[in-house]
Amino acid sequence: MVRRYSARVLAAVAVILVILAPLSNLAAQPPAGADTAGVRRAALDYLEGFYEGDTAKFVRSVAPTVLKLGYRPAPDSTGRYEGGTMTFADFLSHARRTKARNALAPATAPKEVTVYDIQDQTASVKVRASWGIDYLLLARQEGRWRITHVLWQTAPRRAPVAGDKP
Repeated sequence: MVRRYSARVLAAVAVILVILAPLSNLAAQPPAGADTAGVRRAALDYLEGFYEGDTAKFVRSVAPTVLKLGYRPAPDSTGRYEGGTMTFADFLSHARRTKARNALAPATAPKEVTVYDIQDQTASVKVRASWGIDYLLLARQEGRWRITHVLWQTAPRRAPVAGDKP
């Protein structure tokens, strides 16, 4: 379910984008001894939860207080993007619908995980998925890594190139 949100939320998203965007060009090097495997597993559980319709993976890797904010092209041809949010309940509903419709992602669907930073209680990750790019913020909760915030966007529209068919 996609929800519209206020200008205040959009401003907060813009601030997060400004903070995270430069990270996408950095070589990710978590500190030595960091729990890279645990952070990667949480990110993969997140992707696989969507791809496989697996609610157990969401329960394991996503905080119940998660907020996912994102942008996708508006359904019209204006070139605008529209924003939306997802809550934990929306994650679970999406997974159930995916499973019920047997609309599982193909084995070739992208599952690229780039770990940017890991501290003792927080981590940041970029994932590339079939729907676009997601930036994940994680916290260590109850002894495991859980995703608390997600900021995403579909792949940017490319400008038409001479020779493209209409």
